[in-house]
Amino acid sequence: MFDKYIIDADSVRNIGSEDAPTGFSFTTKLGYYRGLGLSMIEDLAVSIDGVAVARECIRFDEGPGPLTLDEMETAFDRRWAFGAPAQISVFYPGGFPRGDHRLALQQRLRISYMPFPSFNNDEKIVRVEGGRAEWKKPD
Repeated sequence: MFDKYIIDADSVRNIGSEDAPTGFSFTTKLGYYRGLGLSMIEDLAVSIDGVAVARECIRFDEGPGPLTLDEMETAFDRRWAFGAPAQISVFYPGGFPRGDHRLALQQRLRISYMPFPSFNNDEKIVRVEGGRAEWKKPD
C-alpha cells in the first residue's frame, strides 16, 4: 500500500570522506499505516543490484540516535511513527557505487493482530555522483 514511499531516493548519500567513503545512507518511511515500536521491526534488509548487505552493517535512526538491528529488538521505549522519516546508514566500503544501481529495502514487521509478518518492499534505481543522489524512473 505505502511501499512506493519507503525509500526516499533523493536522500541517498555517501558517508565518510569524499575520497574514500565508508558507506552510504538514505531516508526511509514505514510501509505500514500505523506507527510501531522498534522492537516490532523484525528486519530491515538492504540490497544493491540484488546483492544483500550484511545485517550487521545496517544502522537505523528514527531520531534519538542510531541502533543496530539487534539493538532494535529490545528498544521497547522507542517508536517509529507513520509518515516520520528515519535514517538508514549502511557500512559499505567505497560507498554507493557509481552509475545506475537498484537500491532495495525490505521491512519485515510484526503486527500484533496478524499471524504472520508483514513484508513491505521498495526499490529505486539510484545514481550517486559527488555525494548527491539522482533518482531515475525505471524504464
